[in-house]
Amino acid sequence: MTDLPDTPVLAIDGGGTRCRFALADGADCRIIEGGSANASTDFDNAVRCLREGIQTLADRAGVGLDRLYQLPAFVGLAGLTGEVLSAQMAAALPLQNARYADDRLAALRGALGRRDGLLAHCGTGSFFAAQFAGRQRLAGGWGSVLGDEASAQWIGRKALNTLLQQVDGFIEATPLTNDLLTQFHDSAAVVEFSRRASPAAFGALAPQVSAYAERGDLAAIKIMQSGADHIASDLRRLGWQPGLTVCLTGGIGPQYASYLPDDMAPDLIEPLGQPLDGAIALAQEKETTDGNC
Repeated sequence: MTDLPDTPVLAIDGGGTRCRFALADGADCRIIEGGSANASTDFDNAVRCLREGIQTLADRAGVGLDRLYQLPAFVGLAGLTGEVLSAQMAAALPLQNARYADDRLAALRGALGRRDGLLAHCGTGSFFAAQFAGRQRLAGGWGSVLGDEASAQWIGRKALNTLLQQVDGFIEATPLTNDLLTQFHDSAAVVEFSRRASPAAFGALAPQVSAYAERGDLAAIKIMQSGADHIASDLRRLGWQPGLTVCLTGGIGPQYASYLPDDMAPDLIEPLGQPLDGAIALAQEKETTDGNC
């Protein structure tokens, strides 16, 4: 793309595992991926990731950086938990016409569009959301220390805790715990890993747990069921009732479908789109609100 239309937008969906950047207009959408970006856990790395991603997007789209900086933009970023961090991020980036928010809004918009319903987003972190009559309510997303129940990193932590219970002789060994013990060799290595591991490193264990659960591993099933119980409880608190749409999104979210209560399972639907789709829609809304189209 060498000559942009008058009304393109820039959209960024940044998470603890990866960032996605889009330059979109009515006729075309150029997308690239970058590294992890969490404003709370590593602000400087998040800024570096965003700057590099914007530069790469400009290069591949054949657009000058100055032009890209001026576009209406939505930046949805993991760990952007309040106005202070949002202001710091806005000051650290050269975008001149951007709205900053945490990544929850983009995920909700991408999954539901403007429809009523509820969302459980379980990626590296997790959060829960409801949308009724155009109004949104968000819950969770407080990070690996204080929350992120049912997230991939939460599953990884649960798996290693389960392994240590097996080492202590409190539970019987299962194929999952035996496999984990082979990977880490001993309990000391597990503890050392836990001291330095990032949320993404813990989350990398989640597919292993869900795969063992599908094979009937009792320890893995217990972990997955515990996560599903968190999801069901929080969605009920947000207003779910039978008949209301529920979306499970994120890398591990859809794996919980078979563990949800019988009354909730029939209301599961596939999301309309991805968080980046939501970020694009929100960037377009900003463009309209600002009177640029």
